[in-house]
Amino acid sequence: MDKEEKKMSEYTAQDYKKSQPRWCPGCGDHFFLASLHKAMAEVGVAPHDIAVISGIGCSSRLPYYVNTYAMQTVHGRAASIATGAKVANPNLTVWQVSGDGDGLAIGGNHFIHAMRRNIDINMILLNNRIYGLTKGQYSPTSPRGFVSKSSPYGTVEDPFRPAELCFGARGHFFARAVATDAAGTVDVLKAAYNHKGAAVCEILQNCVIFNNGAYDPIYTKDGRKQNAIYVKHGEKLVFGVDNEYGLVQEGFGLKVVKIGENGITLDDILTHDAHCEDNTLQLKLAMMDNEHGFPVALGVIRDVDAPTYDASVAAQIEEVSAKKKYHNFMELLETNDTWEVI
Repeated sequence: MDKEEKKMSEYTAQDYKKSQPRWCPGCGDHFFLASLHKAMAEVGVAPHDIAVISGIGCSSRLPYYVNTYAMQTVHGRAASIATGAKVANPNLTVWQVSGDGDGLAIGGNHFIHAMRRNIDINMILLNNRIYGLTKGQYSPTSPRGFVSKSSPYGTVEDPFRPAELCFGARGHFFARAVATDAAGTVDVLKAAYNHKGAAVCEILQNCVIFNNGAYDPIYTKDGRKQNAIYVKHGEKLVFGVDNEYGLVQEGFGLKVVKIGENGITLDDILTHDAHCEDNTLQLKLAMMDNEHGFPVALGVIRDVDAPTYDASVAAQIEEVSAKKKYHNFMELLETNDTWEVI
């Protein structure tokens, strides 16, 4: 069987595995890596047609553990390197992996501009709300009052909320999953691959050493049934152990209601539209949290088509080249005046 036939039928997660991961036992990176291997196999792109690019941090060791082209770059620069790789080779499938520190602090500028430009790369943000590799300093996503080695009396800053940052940078794709939820993670990774443009996947995970329990309400299957809502395009926004709760619009906001009480029926529950150009409702879903009495939204929250930077650059090059009098170096040399030296 040749490589093309194998691409269509026989790749397994094992084909994308490499080396023994070196993370703390129980780290969310282990869970995510297994899901990424599985998603790659289900997508079916050959390993030699994939590049996995990271910055610096615990999660940024991931390129060592995938049997693809891979590169660990410098701190905060994963998005810029991923952009260059995609523009240079538009047929390459690029996965960019960053932590919340690497991606949103020193790499924040690259993060927002990759979305604004709509580069066709899959941007994975592994968010544990802490700097793990440098031993426990607070990160751009740590909540106000968070006690850490660099904030012993609690932070006095409000955190970035990745969804808000993505939407504010005119992002066209945003999804979220919990690292321990293999099926949910694989689903959003496959959706990110199928989206043409910058696809941001926020992966919520605990750091078992420096921030264990950060996502305890939704870190187990039973917890997610009660404290999370899986959003799917075209389906009702319901949640709960028996899908007994739903979301309705109240004024300019959302409200949790119980189906069957106060005359509420399934028809009253909002339907998720991930493809809507207007991101108002999508952002409200993405910003929900348990602290304010809402479930955490998981799944593909926004997925809207738009022109991609890399495709636009390629089309522009082709258009400009067609108008030129020369198409290779020798023709360039002969375009202007020439002299023959005797």
